[in-house]
Amino acid sequence: MLETSARLLRLLSLLQSRRDWTGTELAGRLGVGLRTVRRDIDRLRDLGYPVDAAPGVAGGYRLGTGAMLPPLLLDDEEAVAVAISLHTATTASVAGLEETALRALTKLQQTLPSRLRHRISAFHATTVPLAGPAGRVDPDLLTAIAAACRDQRRLRLGYPGRDGVATRHVEPHRLVHTPRRWYLLAWDLDRAGWRTFRVDRIAGPLGPPGARFTPRPLPADDVAAYVSHSISSAPYRYQARILIHAPLEAVAQRSSPAAGRLEAAGPDACVLHTGSNSLNELALYVAVKGFDFQVLDPPELAGILRALSERLSRAADASPGQA
Repeated sequence: MLETSARLLRLLSLLQSRRDWTGTELAGRLGVGLRTVRRDIDRLRDLGYPVDAAPGVAGGYRLGTGAMLPPLLLDDEEAVAVAISLHTATTASVAGLEETALRALTKLQQTLPSRLRHRISAFHATTVPLAGPAGRVDPDLLTAIAAACRDQRRLRLGYPGRDGVATRHVEPHRLVHTPRRWYLLAWDLDRAGWRTFRVDRIAGPLGPPGARFTPRPLPADDVAAYVSHSISSAPYRYQARILIHAPLEAVAQRSSPAAGRLEAAGPDACVLHTGSNSLNELALYVAVKGFDFQVLDPPELAGILRALSERLSRAADASPGQA
């Protein structure tokens, strides 16, 4: 009986790890015959697991969706990854998930073996969330938008503009997120163009999803880079291109995708596309990255950098302990 129970758990773990399995594959992994696999599949069904069977010579099996969530069987690395993700979700940018994530984390920790609890406890004990002004997103709004993207349904959104909250009719295509914010990439039917919307600013879908739409070709192959460029430069008075004399990978470690888009310019250089309403802020932003660079656009930024350099030199010369 113990051997059969262990085999059932192993079978369930296999079915959860991949979408489709042939009977021959399952038999090979379990070290049993096809008849035993079929009997074990029937036992799982008796226990409430919806296992779908596909016709064929060897037979095919898939774990279907049921009315209840079945227990998940995780290996060590998967369990640690889930626990850390749940811990992070307790301070995430999606409002209302903190308590739910904490309950799920508590349940998971109660079932973990001691060797894994020690690893996760060390992470919890030494991690402190840094609060910031990130926009909080309603999870119901986020899931409603995600469903509209998936089902290709038009939406009416309330979104703030210069004259207050206006109604926007959009075809939602992708949700993109940074560690701090969520963005919706959509085709704006009123303006006949691609627009990026901050999800935390959306007042909510105004009514149920609308008619289906045929997906349009996306504005770029790299959607994340497109949204990064959209949110970091398009709304600002000054749009800058900075040639940085360092590999893109090194610069990316000191940059946020929400602050600018990086473009490779060879193995040892890259171009930063960014923007601001202040030339002084642009000058300071690129100067503190710690790499040599030159300004491609706008040309007036060079004068601001020169003035900043002189001001910093005077401050250094006037500081105590300087020769």
